Amino acid sequence: MRPLRALVYDCDGVLFDSRRANLAYYNQILTELGERPVLEEETERALLCHTGSTPQVLRHLLGSERAAEGLRVAAQVDYRPFLAWMTPEPGLLVSLRQLVRRLPLAIATNRQRTMGQILQHFELTEFFRCVTTSSDVQRPKPFPDMLWHTAQLLGCALDEMLYVGDSLLDQQAAQAAGVPFVAYRWAGEGRRIEHHADLVGLVAQLCDGS
Repeated sequence: MRPLRALVYDCDGVLFDSRRANLAYYNQILTELGERPVLEEETERALLCHTGSTPQVLRHLLGSERAAEGLRVAAQVDYRPFLAWMTPEPGLLVSLRQLVRRLPLAIATNRQRTMGQILQHFELTEFFRCVTTSSDVQRPKPFPDMLWHTAQLLGCALDEMLYVGDSLLDQQAAQAAGVPFVAYRWAGEGRRIEHHADLVGLVAQLCDGS
């Protein structure tokens, strides 16, 4: 790996604990469509609500025949009430203040229109040079399109970025794009960190090419 020139974050599960918020959001959509809600103990369905893009989630939950209807309902749901159920990950703000002095920071997330609201609500907008959502590209994660797009925006090579994610979708996107990956509090392949403070030390090593 060449010396690090940019750090890219996933949003859900990396910047924020947002599982309750996302589950409540999709359950509101399901309720308005007369469908049963997703329960927390339904591991696979609940995880998809946390990691997938809205079209991916609704196709899985509603089937292809009702997915378009689900998207129309989703477009009318105000996400702001769910922000109260989101919590920044421990040590996030301290690490962002340190890291932004060293290199550009970016986000690549399967979220769509809600990302801007989240950053404004938590007063984090200033830290990120660019934000790529699944609305900005043809294909969401696990495809590499968002990381390709982010590299173009940042003006750096793919192997000069580090992508921080917490799911198989994130890891697959990074592998497909040729972007080095670090797993945050998740048993992914390769490097793994448990706290945002760990990321500060890792970035210091990689910026020096070690």
